Formats: sequence, C-alpha cells, structure tokens
Amino acid sequence: MTGAKPGRRIAVVLFNLGGPDDQASVKPFLFNLFNDPAIIGLPGIVRTPLARLISSRREAGAQANYALMGGGSPLLSETRRQAEALEAVLNGRLDADTVRVFIAMRYWSPLTEETAADVAAFGPDEVVLLPLYPQFSTTTTQSSFRAWAAAYAGPGVSRAVCCYPAATGWIEAQAQAIGEKLDEAAGRPVRVLFSAHGIPEKLVTAKGDPYQEQIETTVSAVVAAIEARRGPIDHAICYQSRVGPMKWLGPSTPDAIEQAAKDGVGVVITPIAFVSEHIETLVELDIEYGELAHEKGASPYLRAPAVGIEPLFIEALADAARDALSRTGVAPFGLGCKAGWKACPHRHAKDAA
Repeated sequence: MTGAKPGRRIAVVLFNLGGPDDQASVKPFLFNLFNDPAIIGLPGIVRTPLARLISSRREAGAQANYALMGGGSPLLSETRRQAEALEAVLNGRLDADTVRVFIAMRYWSPLTEETAADVAAFGPDEVVLLPLYPQFSTTTTQSSFRAWAAAYAGPGVSRAVCCYPAATGWIEAQAQAIGEKLDEAAGRPVRVLFSAHGIPEKLVTAKGDPYQEQIETTVSAVVAAIEARRGPIDHAICYQSRVGPMKWLGPSTPDAIEQAAKDGVGVVITPIAFVSEHIETLVELDIEYGELAHEKGASPYLRAPAVGIEPLFIEALADAARDALSRTGVAPFGLGCKAGWKACPHRHAKDAA
C-alpha cells in the first residue's frame, strides 16, 4: 500500500465496562452486566433468567439516573478521547510503526466481539491488551480478558497488562487533581476520601481477588505524592456502589461522609478506581453523595475529577503499552500484587512458566 510504514502493525485494545447510549439501551446493558458470570457466579441456566429479572426491576431507576446525564452514559465518548490521545502519543514514540488503539466494552457497544473483528481486520503483528482499570479485579479485568480470549482469532503476538496501580503518571495525575481541590478548600479542614467501586468481601477472602490490596497500593502512592509537597493530609479509603445483601468491602462511601461530618471536617472525594467520568462519578458522587454531605453537614464537599485525558495519565498508558511490547504473556506495569493472591493472573503465568 502506498505510504504504508515499513514497521510493525500494533493494535492496542483498551478495555472498559461500557454504558448505555440512551434510555432504550439501559435494560439490555443491565442484562449484559448481570448475566456475566464474574458478576453473578451461578450456572447460566439460573443466572440468565435472574439477570432478566434484575434488569427489568432496575430499569426505571437506572433510566432516571442516566436521564440526569442527558439520557445515556458519557463513558464511550470519554474513552474515545482517551484512545485518540493514546494513539497520538504512541505513534509519536513508535514512528517506524503503525499503531491503532481500539476500544472493547464489556457490556455495551462496541462489544468485545465487534472489536475483536475490527482488530483482526487491521491485521496486527503485535497486540497489547490494556485495561482502563488500574487495579486488577476478577469482576473487571479478568472478565474482560476472558471475553477477549473467547472472541479474538486474528493474527499477532498478544500480551496483556493486568494492572498498573502505582504507575507514575497515573499517580501524579491523581495527586495533581486532589491538590487543586485542597487549594479550593482554602484552609478549611477537609478529609480526602479515596472512593473505589466496591466488591463483595468474599471475592477477596475466598477467591483471592487482589483488588483491595491494589486500591491500598494506589492510595498509598497518591498520598505520598501529595504529602511530599504539602505535608500530612487527613485521608481515608472507602467503597461505593454496593448492591445486594452480601457483605462488601468497607467502609462504605456514605458512611465515610457521615463520619467526616461527625468529625467536623469537609470532604475532598476522588474516584480512585475510575479513570473516566460516568454514572458513578457524575450521579453517585456528585449528586447523591453531595446531597448526603449537605444533609449531614460535611462542608465543603469537593470532588476531584477523573483523570480522563490528562497528559500525565495518557503518558502512563503509553508507557504501559510500550513496556508490554518487550514481552509476551500477562504482567503488571510497575508494581502489581504484593501478596500471592489466588486470582492474580501474573502469578498464574509465572507458575505455568
């Protein structure tokens, strides 16, 4: 082909959960979510009708929440901007190669199967699987990787980045965003709440999911970066978005906000496991928890934005992708798991070797 570069054809696949485009998409999105065995670990003959029931019961409430954002989720448009920014950085760094960045959503378009076909048509020599989940969990990264393995039959040598909880650019982007909100607090006493999406506690204790440890790794690194410039800060980890009767990781974000109010401090809240704005930041953090903070008297209530296309974060993704090209298999970028978690894919890869 005239004008084609002589180097490698590199596909980088960004994984995220996805979100409904409009009100009509809400129910099928919820069905796909709850029909995932990583979310409801029951046999398909039971899980599928249960997913239909749950999605029907939650449709109206979820539609109301998405209506607050214009009717659908902004997650795809946010992820496209990240993909475009990453593709530009990688093509600048790997100027002898041709790099294309693809998006694979787990529960809504572009679904993994669609993206797998697009990547195969691109005909890559190299494939890098890069989740937009900095911390590994069986409910997110593992589910996405399994869906990809089942869908992709195209060419190329594949490798995966399982996590990057302490990647420098990711940490610095978080520290920068929080620092700006601390400045906005203007000396008023505040507690930095690092709010992560929760998971059932039994996934950690019984299945060996490293998610909680990796959240703590991220928070420790962010706090260290902030305190190196500002001195000690009041901070705590909490978990949001609990559903169902099972015991989830805690404390919950609402409980942490109430505790801050009791302690007479305001809140700077930051989404420590999310890299894009979507329903759990724009509705849950901004509206629902903002109203709770006002009701309980936790003032000021300030929210640090998700990192989005902050150049520090995009550079971190580029570093992770480029680092992965030097190896095969699955591995973290930088510090991964500290303990020998059963669900850690890198541990399994090392054991197999």
